Amino acid sequence: MPVPQQPADPYAAIGVVGPAPEGVTLPLPPVFDSVEEERRYRKEQLAAGFRLFGRFGFSEGVAGHITVRDPEHPDRFWVNPFGMSFSQIKASDLILVDHEGTQLHGTRPVNRAAFAIHSQVHAARPDAVAAAHSHSLHGKAFSSLGIPLAPLTQDACAFFEDHGLYSDYRGVVTDTEEGKRVAAALGSHKAVILQNHGLLTVGQSVAEAVWWFVTMERSCQAQLLAMAAGTPKPIDRETALITRGQVGTPLAGWFQARPLWDQITVSDPDLFD
Repeated sequence: MPVPQQPADPYAAIGVVGPAPEGVTLPLPPVFDSVEEERRYRKEQLAAGFRLFGRFGFSEGVAGHITVRDPEHPDRFWVNPFGMSFSQIKASDLILVDHEGTQLHGTRPVNRAAFAIHSQVHAARPDAVAAAHSHSLHGKAFSSLGIPLAPLTQDACAFFEDHGLYSDYRGVVTDTEEGKRVAAALGSHKAVILQNHGLLTVGQSVAEAVWWFVTMERSCQAQLLAMAAGTPKPIDRETALITRGQVGTPLAGWFQARPLWDQITVSDPDLFD
């Protein structure tokens, strides 16, 4: 299996002052010896992602979904069972569906909107191993403004000129044609704001996609608070782009999520079942 490309100095890429003393190590994205091992890891990461969504209160009834591409069959993805609480999902509960809508594994149905959106996002973005979407409170409130996220804070700079805006809301997404339009609005970015709907993020791993969702939701909340308090002063373009290069890379996204994974895997060990 090919080894994922890493920066020449991955520690510097995640903000470590180097060179590190001998014996000092930090976790980096794993490399696998078999497709079965990688599939199990991706499914466990996906289950952990759902538990985190539940912990952050991102659920809204049966809405919301996170997907991860199968490592052996890139035209298939794993997704949550329709109607199951984020806070109870285990790796063994996950559903496997292909881009044609055929359910290949699992005993519960797939959310039609999840298939319509994620099948097209994964098809349009071969680099997007995972995609995350939910009707989180501040994300959907911000989406109603029909504006992009501004570089008001260091964290928001991760999305500066790296997120799209889908402004053609037509109700619950039930067909792949609208999924294609969402994918087109996402483009090559890490995220897209779905006007009057919510947020969608992608990443080269579940951890990255989930982290972008968490920090984008919080950045939406911060901008809403700042706009309500007065007239926010944005970071200038040059600085925002430099900051994006520091906090907005795939490796930075993966690493930022590590504390969350450590917490959820200790508190919810049954997610591995």
